[in-house]
Amino acid sequence: MTVGFFGAIIGVVGVAYAMVSVPDVNLAAKAQNNVYYWADGTPMIATGGENSVNRQIISIDEIPKGMQNAVVSAENKTFWTDKGVDPMGITRAIYNMARGGETQGGSTITQQYVKNTRLDQQQTISRKFKELFISIKVGATMKKTDIMAGYLNTSYYGRGAYGIQAAARTYYNKNAIDLNPSECAFLAALLKGPTYYDPAGATDIDQTATPANNLKNSKDRWAWILDQEVKDGRMTAADRAKFDTYPMPQAPKKNTQMAGQIGYLVDLAKHYLINNSYLSSDQLTQGGYQIYTTFQKPKVNALEAAVKKVQKQYIKPGGAHMNKGEDVDKFVQFGGASVNPSDGAIEAIYGGTDYTKHFTDNADETGAQVGSTFKPFVLAAAMTHGIRDPKLGPVQSDETRQKVSPDSWFSGKNNQQIMDYNGKPWLNTDGQPWKQPNDDGDNDPRVTLRTALDKSLNAPFVQLGVDVGTDKVHEAALAAGLVPSGQNALNDYQNSVTYSIGTSSPSAIRMAGAYSTFDNHGMQNAPYSVTKVLHSGQPVYQHKKAPKRAFSSDVSDTITGMLTDVIKKGTGTTAQLPDGRPAAGKTGTTDDNKSAWFDGYTPQLSTSIVMFRRDDQTHIDKKTGKVLNNPFLKMYGTGGAAKIHGNSFPAQIWKDYMSTALSGQTQLQFEQPSGDVGQVVWGNVKSPTPTPTDTTPTATTPPATTPMTTPPTSPTWTPPTQPTPSDTPTKPCFPWDQSCNTPTPTDTPTTPGGGQPTKHTKGPTGG
Repeated sequence: MTVGFFGAIIGVVGVAYAMVSVPDVNLAAKAQNNVYYWADGTPMIATGGENSVNRQIISIDEIPKGMQNAVVSAENKTFWTDKGVDPMGITRAIYNMARGGETQGGSTITQQYVKNTRLDQQQTISRKFKELFISIKVGATMKKTDIMAGYLNTSYYGRGAYGIQAAARTYYNKNAIDLNPSECAFLAALLKGPTYYDPAGATDIDQTATPANNLKNSKDRWAWILDQEVKDGRMTAADRAKFDTYPMPQAPKKNTQMAGQIGYLVDLAKHYLINNSYLSSDQLTQGGYQIYTTFQKPKVNALEAAVKKVQKQYIKPGGAHMNKGEDVDKFVQFGGASVNPSDGAIEAIYGGTDYTKHFTDNADETGAQVGSTFKPFVLAAAMTHGIRDPKLGPVQSDETRQKVSPDSWFSGKNNQQIMDYNGKPWLNTDGQPWKQPNDDGDNDPRVTLRTALDKSLNAPFVQLGVDVGTDKVHEAALAAGLVPSGQNALNDYQNSVTYSIGTSSPSAIRMAGAYSTFDNHGMQNAPYSVTKVLHSGQPVYQHKKAPKRAFSSDVSDTITGMLTDVIKKGTGTTAQLPDGRPAAGKTGTTDDNKSAWFDGYTPQLSTSIVMFRRDDQTHIDKKTGKVLNNPFLKMYGTGGAAKIHGNSFPAQIWKDYMSTALSGQTQLQFEQPSGDVGQVVWGNVKSPTPTPTDTTPTATTPPATTPMTTPPTSPTWTPPTQPTPSDTPTKPCFPWDQSCNTPTPTDTPTTPGGGQPTKHTKGPTGG
């Protein structure tokens, strides 16, 4: 049987060898661009397959010996003497393919050259089978110098550079023949994968490919390749000693076609396809794909315009607004994302001022904590699972818990001592009782959860989170659509007492998506940016809607009603939309005023806006050579405001954008819950004189909130287009500052969030 099998194999080999032809390096240079389309089907940009323009074929005489030596020592030490393929590897590959098993990738320079010239990058057995026999034929019929030149001329080096000449120009602004051995070793290291070996980083493809990680990878492999050349006799030790300084390449130059928001949109679509394994990075760099996105051009333009309006009017770097000698308008950044709640389509993002100048996408993870915009997830956990029975252990089933009504009562005192679910004091890391401050020192002896959300009080939500269990809060956040990563701290902080007030840092895209789960009556759709992909007219990928039940419709619709009140009469009044269009949302402010958020939605659209200060330029420690992590900076005084809240510039941007994005669309009403969720509980406050049932508040209960079907009241202020003559430099008039529009000093807001607080609270605040 074995003899028969290998006899059949020999026959297959003979036929396959006769049918294949050696590759033409010039054909490889004709790979196509990728074309990206807007949601309406009109072209957005042709890019991604830059090999069609950024490649120049050069002869072996124009390729320095140092480059040839580097790749041989790094990848295929026997290249100049071997047959181009490993005979045992061929046998194993054929045997595995015949059995339907896994195939092996190219291991020699000859095999990699063949792979580079194959325009069809689909990972199929038939393609790999054909590549194997092309490699055999290439090894038998082509000169080694031609194979070497072909390999170096067709390899991808990152930054859109295909071939050694394009790489030399891209990284060192010189011709390939002028590269020194140290620079050649750097470029040879890139052949292991530019995503992880380009010191500029590639977080758009993989979030772990940071500049710091990539720089370390590149330095290590660069040094190793030079050492291998010495070991292999291709470089003397004396010559090696001359190259003791890492040849840092020049910074990447962005394609001007990618300016503005276009680059962020393209990267987001690429990231989506690669991270979900719909296409590989290699396939995209080969090009020829038609990628249809979810991005709506009018909404993208409207979101950018809303940000620019605020920047132009208030953010003036150069000394207009100083705090303790610091220019607090410098390094101000915004990010935003807009998601369709019905299916998760990302319709717009704002990634930053300009993709060719600001290289990180602020719609994606930035590290900016979300603050009080996290509180709805605490409510979802309390209404879905309930608070724990203090007489039982910390892990309890839903059957032993008490689901919580939004009319439940908790202490809203500033610096309220937090108790564990069983009544014992919650201790901090120093063994002292944890006392939770409210943002700006708000102090309410007792409040309902509705009022606590309106006022964005922290103490009630920290206590509620502890009573429910932050593990259940974490489950609710993930069910809504947040996704833990190594950067956003969702997993890291899930057991922290302050987890409930937003110490984690998910992206604007994910926050908009999670809020859209409440908007969509508890059905969660993962945010997505690509509807379909074609290649040569043939479908490669088609998005399929896959909603999941995260919360009951009653829980979600109840939370929507509470968030509607936040905009009607709470901290989110700045976000009230024209003509009474219903809207729900939440403000968020974090420790030391280092980030501010506004997340909100209408029945048709969910949008998240973030603001922070951070220098995003790469800084390297002169002594250690390490890339420094730039910290988030305080925003006291930024834009002329004493303190930045979520109801300030973020809410103003949200309002301006949503007003434009929804213009002309029908005013839809939010659905009311069909029934009550949970029961009224008395958290860490004493209940009134007990009644026979003691399940409803006494006569001291505040009046019921306005039904969700009632349109929000119009703002009492008119946003100014510029400071009025009566404004002083230290007290500009802001849209959210109602005192600017009230004629008498006694006409002050009855709820917080309207003025310009100046008190700087310490410790976790959430806001």
